[in-house]
Amino acid sequence: MDILEIVGRVLFSLIFIGSAFGHFKNADGMAGYAKSKGLPAPKLTVQVSGLVLLVGGVLTIIGNPLGLIALIIFLVPTAIIMHPFWKETDAMAKMGEQTAFLKDIALAGAALVIYVLTK
Repeated sequence: MDILEIVGRVLFSLIFIGSAFGHFKNADGMAGYAKSKGLPAPKLTVQVSGLVLLVGGVLTIIGNPLGLIALIIFLVPTAIIMHPFWKETDAMAKMGEQTAFLKDIALAGAALVIYVLTK
């Protein structure tokens, strides 16, 4: 593994590790949002998703492909369940949800590319 690949893995993983800490630190506030999306046991769901993000990010940094798989499995359903922009009627809310949806899908695609290129 060359230095550029390691730097790329670290940079890619920072969003997941940072988000994981946000899930742990703001679990109560995020649980309200999760509840509004109909998720069961919202606080536990937020904490478990934070753990998936943390473990997936760390495993990705160290070059374990299971981290990338975990992130892909997390990101695609999250995009669909948490950011269904097509249901929004308010233009600003729709734009925000669409941006979050596309970010999650793009990150899943990037994780898939990294997985394929490093397998």
